[in-house]
Amino acid sequence: MPFERLTTACRKTVGTKQTLKAVQRGQAKVVFVAQDAEAHVSVPLIQACQVKGIPIVEVPTMRELGKLCGILVNCASAAVIED
Repeated sequence: MPFERLTTACRKTVGTKQTLKAVQRGQAKVVFVAQDAEAHVSVPLIQACQVKGIPIVEVPTMRELGKLCGILVNCASAAVIED
């Protein structure tokens, strides 16, 4: 299951601002995006991933993505920096 990679990652980003920075720097290995995140938040990140060739994994809800990241709040996006 692709979600395991996020839960077991040594280094990851949580939140769209940090994830977008990691993508722009070429540090992100894979990006996770919540399907229910607002488009103005997720679309720029998805476009940046497509330009850099970074794989995107969709997670059904922001709540579920937050739990996968080990936080108690909703999360629109996250990335694995290192496995």
